[in-house]
Amino acid sequence: MPASPPNDLARWIRRLALAGVLLGFVVVVLGAYVRLTAAGLGCPDWPGCYGHVTPLGAAADHPAALDVGKAWREMVHRYAASTLGLIIVVITALGIVTRRTRVVPLSLVVGLLGLVLFQGLLGMLTVTLQLTPLIVTCHLLFGLTTVALLWWLWLTIGAHLAAAASKTAAATPTTARRLALIGLIVLGCQIALGGWTSTNYAAIACPDFPTCQNQWLPNMNYREAYVLWRGLGIDYEGGVLDGPARVAIHFTHRLGAIAATLALLAAAGVTLRTSSGASAPARRAAVALLAALALQLCIGTFMVLKGFPLALATAHNAGAALLLLAVVALNRTLRPVVARSAAASSRSADSANLRVVSLQP
Repeated sequence: MPASPPNDLARWIRRLALAGVLLGFVVVVLGAYVRLTAAGLGCPDWPGCYGHVTPLGAAADHPAALDVGKAWREMVHRYAASTLGLIIVVITALGIVTRRTRVVPLSLVVGLLGLVLFQGLLGMLTVTLQLTPLIVTCHLLFGLTTVALLWWLWLTIGAHLAAAASKTAAATPTTARRLALIGLIVLGCQIALGGWTSTNYAAIACPDFPTCQNQWLPNMNYREAYVLWRGLGIDYEGGVLDGPARVAIHFTHRLGAIAATLALLAAAGVTLRTSSGASAPARRAAVALLAALALQLCIGTFMVLKGFPLALATAHNAGAALLLLAVVALNRTLRPVVARSAAASSRSADSANLRVVSLQP
């Protein structure tokens, strides 16, 4: 039998969610590239560039002030982010239309809309507050959160549709679910530490590996390293912290990498060890998690050993996004969904149609 109209809409939402994940990944990588090439203030106003939609008009009016390369990098990032916002608006509208089917979680799509609007505000503040580390770090974190929630939405709709077709749900081990959640939390903290490292220009504070400043315990200034707010009117481009404070930030990020690695290894290892109780998608997600973790550790290590080249520094941000998606997938696959069967959805639709017919004269 052909799929019911609500399920057709759910599949369209799922396609849009996947498009949002792919575009969101590009937005995150572009944001990292903009930050690493010091193009965050390439257009010092928002949402345009010197009052123009593109840098072309800005170049004509402000030829002396405009760095065309930086301006284009910043504006391309804004164009991509705006397109992602439009996709989320469409997802939210379709989610509201299909809210009675319970295939698409309404709270999630509405939350995504609120999140992307908040991201727009953070994007504006990033420019107007001159790259304040707290704002830029939050912008990065909520950008990754947006991508993760779109990925969760894609996985959840697929799980609901599969559950409706099979009418069964595989049991998963409780320990693996708990460890996967802990791994997600620890990874989130580590990404926040990485964002703070990047926005305070502390990546090059430890130019060697595995030591830092050729010491296992270098001179560090934690009193200044994690001051979240330093007031207004400060231009943070290039960083304002002294060397020991930057070393403290970088060193803590390395410690966080160890903690995140152990937590994620535990989650993936337990999932694979208890393979008889875990679903095949969960085992595949665990393998993908191990691959993404290995890739990210290699990128981070070689980035330091090679002197922080732009390509590897940008790839490190992309690797963090891939690792986050892998952990989200593991958490989703370890949690069975409660979905109405296709027959139940069809009966609900038929009942609604009968009520409409009965009301007609």
